[in-house]
Amino acid sequence: MARTKTELLRGTLDLLILKALSLEPLHGVGVSRRLTQITEGAIQVSFGSLFPCLHRMEEKGWVKAEWRASENNRKAKYYSLTRSGRAQLKAEARDFLQLVKIMTAAVESV
Repeated sequence: MARTKTELLRGTLDLLILKALSLEPLHGVGVSRRLTQITEGAIQVSFGSLFPCLHRMEEKGWVKAEWRASENNRKAKYYSLTRSGRAQLKAEARDFLQLVKIMTAAVESV
């Protein structure tokens, strides 16, 4: 069966980015790669969507950023979760899973 590109539901990009950053700090391109990896290629986020979201999360205190050398020795901004970001990840994951249960019940109803 061929894979099709999946469009993100409004609000799910935050959850995916928080999840991508939950293992280790990543620079923007690394976040993009991790999202592609954890969704097995089903979701690819454009930089035009990713970077504004990362900046908004930084303003909310969910992520912190620091400049450091990347794996190819270029200066890159690395993002990591804050304590508030970890709490937000838990809350968003819980809410999303609840929504999945509700939608599954609705779609499977007779």
